[in-house]
Amino acid sequence: MAVPRLTRVNELLKREIAGALFRVMTGDDFDLAAVTVTHVFTSSDLHTARVLVSIRGHAADRTRLLHQLQRHRGEIQHLISKVVILKYTPQLNFALDPSLEEGDHVLRLIENMETQHPEWAPPTPGPEPNKDEA
Repeated sequence: MAVPRLTRVNELLKREIAGALFRVMTGDDFDLAAVTVTHVFTSSDLHTARVLVSIRGHAADRTRLLHQLQRHRGEIQHLISKVVILKYTPQLNFALDPSLEEGDHVLRLIENMETQHPEWAPPTPGPEPNKDEA
C-alpha cells in the first residue's frame, strides 16, 4: 500500500526544515543542539504547515527560542522553496512539542519506582538449562 502523499510531504518538510535550521539559526544566543523538529503537519491545500519542535533543557528560554524560530521562518521557507518543489511552499508556524519531555519524565518516574522498590523489577533471566542433560 502506498504512503499517502501528505505524509510524504510532511516527512520531506521535516527533514528539510531541520537542515535549514543549521543554515539560518547561527547566532550564539540560539542553542541549535537543543532543538529537534519532531513533526510537521501540512494542511491539505499545502498553504500552511505546523512545525512541532522539542526544546530540551532551557526551560526558562523555550519561549524566547520559539520566538526566534518564528522570526526566521521566512528565511527557512525561502531555503525550503529551493529544495522542495511544491505548488505552494507552506507558511511555517512553529509550536512547542512537549511529548519528548513528558516521555523523559515518565521514564524518570519508572526509574525512581524501580530504585525505591527493587522487588517490583522483573526477574533477571538465569542460565538456560542444558538440553543435553534433560
